[in-house]
Amino acid sequence: MPPDQKQQQKQIKKQLRKQFLTSRTQIDLETWQLKNQRLCDRLSNWQVFRQAQTVLAFTSFRQEPDLQCLWQKFPDKVWGFPRCIGQNLIWHHVPILQFDRTMRSGAYGILEPFPEQPLVEIPQVDLILVPAVACDRLGYRLGYGGGYYDRCLPSIQGYKSGIVFHEFYIDQLPHDPWDIQLDGVITDLELT
Repeated sequence: MPPDQKQQQKQIKKQLRKQFLTSRTQIDLETWQLKNQRLCDRLSNWQVFRQAQTVLAFTSFRQEPDLQCLWQKFPDKVWGFPRCIGQNLIWHHVPILQFDRTMRSGAYGILEPFPEQPLVEIPQVDLILVPAVACDRLGYRLGYGGGYYDRCLPSIQGYKSGIVFHEFYIDQLPHDPWDIQLDGVITDLELT
């Protein structure tokens, strides 16, 4: 891609990110909670999730979908949560029944595991639930622009599913050659 085209695409992504994040912050609390419940219900009935033993997840940030009701409903799964180290995500096993005692505010104000928590064995991961600002029907996601998930996703062999509210699931997003295509996307209204 020529440099001017690359810069133009970067600007488009930046504008879309701002637009979607602004829209997401305007979701009222009651609607946000209802969307979270629908999303968790959809996930809990999904065959891929039900069969998964080791699941990588995330904690809600900036009014992202909140999957807490999902991991509380299935505490016996091996749940992994990310911790930022430099430019990378390191995944730690967090026993759900000890969640409050094993997490702290970390990089960017996002809840992350204490460093002492055991690491998740990446080859054992069956499913990763990937946060996004938006996703498209081709499986591409728009993240926050740091590239953390783009660097980590190639090492994960399990199913890669984007998690967004339905209004942020659009037909097509701009994507770069280094953007990782997801296996599917789950919203509060749809599972693909």
